[in-house]
This record gives sequence, C-alpha cells and structure tokens, in this order.
Amino acid sequence: QVQLVESGGGLVQAGDSLKLSCTASGSFFSSYNMAWFRQAPGKERKFVAGINWTGGRTDYEDSVKGRFTISRNNTKNAVYLQMNSLKTEDAAVYYCAAANTIIVRPSPSDYDSWGQGTQVTVSS
Repeated sequence: QVQLVESGGGLVQAGDSLKLSCTASGSFFSSYNMAWFRQAPGKERKFVAGINWTGGRTDYEDSVKGRFTISRNNTKNAVYLQMNSLKTEDAAVYYCAAANTIIVRPSPSDYDSWGQGTQVTVSS
C-alpha cells in the first residue's frame, strides 16, 4: 500500500480554476493506477477521474470531461487534478486513491489506499 496526502483545496468562485495535488509515500507508486473521487454531504463517494500507472490512459466522469485534467509524475510520486471552469455542483471533499488493478476502475471498492481528503468549495 501507499500513503496518500492531498492538498490544494479551497474556496473559489464559479468559473475559477483549482489544482489538487496528491503525494504518495511508500513503495511502487508507479505501479498503481490512481484516481480522484469526490463526496458531497449526504451523497456517495463518486469517481471523478482516473489515470493508469504509465499515465498513458485517463478516464473521466461525464460531468467533468473537458474541464478537469488528471495527470501524474511518477518521479515525484504525485498525481494531480487540474479543475477549470468550476461549478457549484463540483463542491465536495476530494479524495485521492490508489489501486493495484489492471485497468482504472470507477468503483471505490477497487481502491486499496485513500488520502484524508481536501475540501473544495465553489461559491456562485
């Protein structure tokens, strides 16, 4: 397993941009598929974006396609989520997660390691 720490959350206005970072410690980060999930109050944790271990394949939830970009830097043991054109409905706690699976999967149950989460608040 890897230990994950997110950062970069905050309060922004609708239309603004924000970049989340997730730094991993532990072994073999470069062998993990990584993903960002989010959870709004009273709602289930949902897949936002995922990236495979090489960084060559990415997947996005439909509502964020064209606005969010996931990337990773395996030399820095880090994964990022660039969020542009933020909407009020993007507000949530965002979690970084790692999975030792063959492909990126959207189900939280496929992920072995989780960060503590970072709050993103979007005002109108």
